[in-house]
Amino acid sequence: MFESVTNAQLIDFMGEETREESAAMGRRLAAVGELFARRAREYEEAKFFFTDVTAAVAAEISPIQNISHSRAVGQVHTAVTLRERLPRIAKVFTTGMIDYRMVATIIARTENVDDSVIAVLDEALASHAHKWMKLSGPKLRDRIDLWVTKYDPDAVRVPPKVDDRRSVMIQPSDTPGMADIWGTIRAEDGAALDTRLDALAATVCDNDPRTKEQRRADASGALGRGQATLACECGSADCPAAAERSAASTAVIHVLAEEGTLEGTSDKPGYLQGFGILPAESVRDLASSATLKPLAVPRPGGEPDPGYRPSAKTLEFIRWRDLTCRWPGCDAPVERCDIDHTAPWPYGPTHPSNNKPYCRTHHLIKTFLTGIGGWTDQQLPDGTIVLTAPTGHTYTTKAHGAAMFPALGQPTGELDLPAKAVARDANRWSMMPRRKQTREQDRRDRINAERRERSELIAEEERQRQAWLAANYEPPPF
Repeated sequence: MFESVTNAQLIDFMGEETREESAAMGRRLAAVGELFARRAREYEEAKFFFTDVTAAVAAEISPIQNISHSRAVGQVHTAVTLRERLPRIAKVFTTGMIDYRMVATIIARTENVDDSVIAVLDEALASHAHKWMKLSGPKLRDRIDLWVTKYDPDAVRVPPKVDDRRSVMIQPSDTPGMADIWGTIRAEDGAALDTRLDALAATVCDNDPRTKEQRRADASGALGRGQATLACECGSADCPAAAERSAASTAVIHVLAEEGTLEGTSDKPGYLQGFGILPAESVRDLASSATLKPLAVPRPGGEPDPGYRPSAKTLEFIRWRDLTCRWPGCDAPVERCDIDHTAPWPYGPTHPSNNKPYCRTHHLIKTFLTGIGGWTDQQLPDGTIVLTAPTGHTYTTKAHGAAMFPALGQPTGELDLPAKAVARDANRWSMMPRRKQTREQDRRDRINAERRERSELIAEEERQRQAWLAANYEPPPF
């Protein structure tokens, strides 16, 4: 591609593409802001809906950009802020002179600035921002905060309290069959956890082949399962730790795997719910001491369930077939999803060919948002969903479980559905879950609270300065 290009031209090309990338992102966010403004006019009564305009627009832009719903919500917030509060920054962004890092930092540091001064601050920042592109993150925040202090001292962001940042996260690792753990917890809890892992790691016999670090890692699983000891791997039939192991309590985890994997005739991996692919060897290790239960796959043409709620058998199949919310780009685990009737009940039966999981947000969007053109979906017998947006764009999603285990993607039967779409109740919005406050009111309350905290900090600093002057000030001699 670059065979005939000089080194200098390569450098020039990188610079041009960097600016074009930023400009394109600026234009894309401008389009998101415009769509939000249009939907806000069309969907005025939704301010207090659980699925408000922000959620509705995020549902439209996430599939076309192939991003998650949460990322789409963040993008809507950024786009609206640029459009309504920082139009001069938005204009500079579309020229490519500043990048998204700069824009995101400016938005974050000016979040608390009062509406009465944001326009003049926007103008000032826009005239300087391109000069700050080479600054590090801390230096960039300092420059922006300097200008915020000049126009609205109470708006300078207050660092979050350290205790408010505590969290523990466990996510699938890039290595199949492994998980990553990280987080921040209180010191006393950390000490207790550290001691507990050491104690569990010490419950094996002296012939266990693992290092202490490996035993501590394995002890986290024993801790999660509520076990009093760690299983020893010495391999001895008369291991002194065996009696304690047999008395340990257990917890339930669910793994999906093919029969051939369990029997050793196939090395196809299994699936650990919530963590992804599990190597075949790990599946067989678990199976050696686990309860095995065949998953019943519905036969084509089977009778629907008699009521609105799926039977336990139907629900189990749907959850394993789909694994996550079926909205494009949404990975909400099926355990946190509602089971939606594609053709509304009672016109559409409770059947695997007419049911799939949607997370609560997307379930409400699909069910209630018809005032702006409406979302419609179609379900094929193999679980494939064809979703049509208010703009007419269509998005097709395959069942995640069926994609990994083809037996789950076998057609479960054609259904005799109404020829025409069933008219929705004109009063359906009365059933929409409501917010106590709008998203903007929540934002304003948070800003006011942080501004009060900053004002108190400023006042306290002034009190300390005056106290120091009173104690140390000596007038000059005359």
